[in-house]
Amino acid sequence: MASVEKEDLSRSGWTTLIILSCLGLIVVFDETMILPAIPDFIHNFNISYSTSSWLLSAYVIAAAVMTPIGGRLSDIYGKKKMLLIVMAVYIVGVLAGRFATNIEFMIAARALQGVGMAMFPIAFGIIREVLPEKKLALGQTIFGSSFPSGAVIGLVGGAAIIQNFGWQATFLAILPVAIALWLIIVKFIHVGTPAAMVSENAADNTGLPDRRTIDLKGTMALAATIISFLAGLTFLEGDAGTNYQAAGLFIASAVSLAAFIMIEKRVKLPLLDLKLMTSRNFLPPTMILMLTFMSIFMVYLTIPIIVRSPQPLGFGGDPVAVAAVQLPFMVVLLVGSITSGFILNRVKNTNLSLIGTIIAAAGFFVLLAFHSTTEMVSIGLTILAVGLSLTIAGAFNVILVSLPMQVTGIALGMTLLLNLVGMSVGPALAGIFQEVYQGTVPGVEGLFPTEDAYNWIFIVASLVSVASVGMAVFVSRKKFVPATTTYQREADGHA
Repeated sequence: MASVEKEDLSRSGWTTLIILSCLGLIVVFDETMILPAIPDFIHNFNISYSTSSWLLSAYVIAAAVMTPIGGRLSDIYGKKKMLLIVMAVYIVGVLAGRFATNIEFMIAARALQGVGMAMFPIAFGIIREVLPEKKLALGQTIFGSSFPSGAVIGLVGGAAIIQNFGWQATFLAILPVAIALWLIIVKFIHVGTPAAMVSENAADNTGLPDRRTIDLKGTMALAATIISFLAGLTFLEGDAGTNYQAAGLFIASAVSLAAFIMIEKRVKLPLLDLKLMTSRNFLPPTMILMLTFMSIFMVYLTIPIIVRSPQPLGFGGDPVAVAAVQLPFMVVLLVGSITSGFILNRVKNTNLSLIGTIIAAAGFFVLLAFHSTTEMVSIGLTILAVGLSLTIAGAFNVILVSLPMQVTGIALGMTLLLNLVGMSVGPALAGIFQEVYQGTVPGVEGLFPTEDAYNWIFIVASLVSVASVGMAVFVSRKKFVPATTTYQREADGHA
């Protein structure tokens, strides 16, 4: 679709924005609704706590691998076509989750659902085409608010469904909605022909890298790096035999990482632009986001388990109790995502990210010191949500305004990729402590994480958040000038 030149949103622009914002609702609903059921998965599939972390990690690993591929394919074959294909894979994953009878099948289903995350850069690319430049901030706010909205609905709805009908029913609840949205997109979303299809020989004619190519080798090397590293973390359970396996997996991860770097240096259109990775305008704010999401996702896995574990090792709650504890976090995150854009107009972006990381760190320390009651856990999570919403708004804005327009898309894709890596590591780290520190409850079958497990989880999360504060201090003290020429001159010299 041609770029919109009018400053007012057209009716079709509003329609497109609203329809595509619903993608965030259904995908985040799906991601959030299973959180109260994590203890049920552990019991039903007879798996360890560290293995249960793969229910989240498989989702975000698939997202990390497929998001850049989906974005590149959308440039080649068309955004609408690739959006529908990715949605179809997601729908298959949701259906597969309903019929999972073992952890292997469920992890595969979760991976297919994770592919659905590739919808978002494609969808935002469509939104960017139909909105005028001065309305992009509004579009970003509306589109971004769909994520916490989906989390609120998924948490409350998922808990009620699990409580009354079992976790299998959660997948059936979202399935018809996803299918209906797929059909709506088929009928009402209209996108023009991608430039790659208009001129297939454009790269040959201009001497520029062919943007129709996909860095499959780099993608596979990155996937091998992440999967082997997380698998190594899973085997760190204190047993000598598994520690040898963990060491082997860590070595494999290091080798894969070295191969990935070599591949990225050689390909014309790398998955991760290593030159951009060294940019002072890109790397520091991206590291802030990555560390923040890593620490947040450690808590994501922990809260359902501490709430549903039997007393005195937990609170002895049910799925609805899990939702009640986490609901303030989701609601504040929703409000923060809506208001953060307005706050950015009054507070400098680097200062906002610093304030956000400090508040988030305070939330983790509250969880560390006062997690003996559900009320204090909710308060700690609420503080976290305030810090998270401010951090995301500030750090993302630093990336957007301090890099040249021609690399903004690449930078956002790389930022999302690295954030997903952080999200995948967080649950794995939490799973280690839950597996190492376990105890029994008289009259209750099974082993459950002890107080030491939760203390260590919150200690590590607090330390990671302190590291993000340090990075935010560094960012706030540097002068971030909107770069309109520097990166381009380097790229031209490289070419």
